[in-house]
Amino acid sequence: MSWFVLILLSFVEGLTEFLPISSTGHLILVSAWLGINEDQFVQSFNIIIQFGAILSVLALYWRRFFPIKIEFYKKIFVAFLPAAILGFLLKSVFENLLGSVIVVGVSLFIGGIVLIIMDRQAARQNPSLTIQEMTLKQALILGFIQCLALIPGVSRAGATILGGMGLKLSREEATEFSFFLAVPTLTAAAAYKTLKILPTIEASQIDELLIGTALSFVFAALAIRFFIGLVKRFGLQHFGWYRIVLGALIFLAVAKGWL
Repeated sequence: MSWFVLILLSFVEGLTEFLPISSTGHLILVSAWLGINEDQFVQSFNIIIQFGAILSVLALYWRRFFPIKIEFYKKIFVAFLPAAILGFLLKSVFENLLGSVIVVGVSLFIGGIVLIIMDRQAARQNPSLTIQEMTLKQALILGFIQCLALIPGVSRAGATILGGMGLKLSREEATEFSFFLAVPTLTAAAAYKTLKILPTIEASQIDELLIGTALSFVFAALAIRFFIGLVKRFGLQHFGWYRIVLGALIFLAVAKGWL
């Protein structure tokens, strides 16, 4: 793998993992653009460097995770369960969609419209719920909403944030809960896939994986800080417009045979 590809994929993963624009969708698009979407090591690389993004949440929000607060962990665990169960039972169904640029385009376009509508609704209402006040039932509802992200291009962060806003969490609280929920969700998914692909990893590729993971950590930490500030000031609809434009460009690129 060239340094350009290594840095680009790490940048895309770290930047988009916690934004409501779908990291999986962007990695599929970039890999297709570079003509490397069928490369076995690239697919493995995109999975393993997620650990860097996960560690960035723990580094930035370690005070929320430690000391251990049972009620907080209960909510995270309950919200994590639906994706863990459905992801395992239906993994073959969704894995077949992972290479589809069209699926990504449709998901980005429709998700952008929903994001704009939900953000405008949230701006007109006063949030009445905090993470601390959230019940286990509400956490479970958020967990099922997160399952929409099993479809490439939907965005795990976007689905969770919109779900939280629908439950009357503030934009900031919903965004932070999406970060916290990402830790078990991404860890379980990445660990499961990593164990499956470990036999295909060569010793000469380990350095690239370590560098990619470190870069993903740095880019994700910067993206989280940027995202929280942007949500506080401007809300989420800019990301919705970005998704719509990108989805439309994908349709155009497919029609012209560029992808």
